[in-house]
Amino acid sequence: MFLKILIMRQINKYGGFLLILILVLASCRAEETISEGGFTQDAKLANLIERTTLNDGSGDNILDRANCFTVQLPVTVIVNGSEVLVETEDDFEDVEDIFDASEDDIDEIEFVFPIQIIFNDFVSLGVNNQQQFDGLSDACNGENEPDDDIECIDFKYPIQVSVFNTITEQTTNVTINSDKEMHDFIHDLDDNDVADIQFPITVVLSDSSEVTVTSLDALEDFIDDAQDDCDEDDDFDFDDDDCQNCTEEQILDILTDCTDWTVDKLELNDDKLEDEYIGHTFNFSNDGTVTAQHSTETFSGTWSASGSGDSITVIIDISSLQDFNANWNLHEIEEDDDKTKVDLRFGDDRLRFESNCI
Repeated sequence: MFLKILIMRQINKYGGFLLILILVLASCRAEETISEGGFTQDAKLANLIERTTLNDGSGDNILDRANCFTVQLPVTVIVNGSEVLVETEDDFEDVEDIFDASEDDIDEIEFVFPIQIIFNDFVSLGVNNQQQFDGLSDACNGENEPDDDIECIDFKYPIQVSVFNTITEQTTNVTINSDKEMHDFIHDLDDNDVADIQFPITVVLSDSSEVTVTSLDALEDFIDDAQDDCDEDDDFDFDDDDCQNCTEEQILDILTDCTDWTVDKLELNDDKLEDEYIGHTFNFSNDGTVTAQHSTETFSGTWSASGSGDSITVIIDISSLQDFNANWNLHEIEEDDDKTKVDLRFGDDRLRFESNCI
């Protein structure tokens, strides 16, 4: 009996200390888990990942002219009076072809309601009429205004992640297969959760190149550095990316292989000047010279092309034809059954050559 009383006194004496010790050890175990690798919902990396996985609303601007949501496909639209069923993003080209059919009309597009839209955070909403749609569209940021989504880098899935809960000390493993799943994963983290990623993972840059990332610190630095490294194309110019796959070699070959180019379009300072150059023919040579012929007159100059994708510059310098002289940006190469067209832009100015070469 005396021994039992003595033991109870010792427990009472040191019980508080033992309880504190247990709590400290548990806390140390949680801190050890965090220090071994991981991030919480309020960490900078979590914010960068969430912004990278937002639904990019600019990809379908040819339809909705809204950067903060996309229209769920399939959808039926009326384009300049013609009905078009848009089932996939490839069908955007059908809409663009109708817009491009005439340069002098006003392009209009209307939805056949009801439609479903998907916001940046993947929340969807049914829209029943044009008035409701216009209100939602007007609430979005305008063209090329700063927004939260990071479009210059993408994740390559699947990605294996884990969550350690510092209260339950339980670890949950998850396989993530899409931006929506990754966005929801970050958004749903609790205050007591520590997330980790199984490395290596692969990220894809805006030029389609792939990079292997091997740690959380490297991933944070990589997203942070890449977020402003590209044109996020948050404008409403539906055909300004038609040359994203163009090459310097392609434009050099087309301009030199085809002959007797004529002026299909020439707009300078909102003035249409193509009629002034009816009868002029242009020929581009591999040696960097260009000649223009009109009746008995010949005009000589130089030309060059350099760059890639949407950043190809075509420089034309013909001293006697100042309207053509500029560092033009290659906007589009169009090859139809009977004609080839090369569309050049300089700000709001436009020059389009046309040849019967196919």
